[in-house]
Amino acid sequence: MHELWSERDPRVPPHRRISADGRPTVAELAESIRSHPPASVGLLAIEVLGSRDVVGYCGLVDGRAFPGEPELAFELLRRAWGQGFATEASLAVLDRARSCGHQRVWATVWDWNTASRRVLAKLGFHETGRYEVHPDRGTTLFTSRRL
Repeated sequence: MHELWSERDPRVPPHRRISADGRPTVAELAESIRSHPPASVGLLAIEVLGSRDVVGYCGLVDGRAFPGEPELAFELLRRAWGQGFATEASLAVLDRARSCGHQRVWATVWDWNTASRRVLAKLGFHETGRYEVHPDRGTTLFTSRRL
């Protein structure tokens, strides 16, 4: 998690990045996760097959689009970009969501995040026309997919 936070785009809110003085530290992130587990339906580590190399996460979180309808979330280390990990992991998560009875899944994405927008399009997500504009971070687009 610390490595992911270290690599995040400067447009990501500061409270979700590593500061110039190295905060939060690995220990602080670990304690935060232990004491305040994320509000998630389930986030899973993405591990490279045949290794113990964790390159990111993917799963469902309690999204902000509609209560009771999960949001797909994924993030990968830069060294894992462009290798199909986000698509493969997301397809598995969407299959599990379908088998759990979910009928629709949401995903939010910044308009400037073209790689994630391409992944969502490959997965069959469509922009809904709903968005939120932030002057420093850009526009958050709301997408959805029927299962």
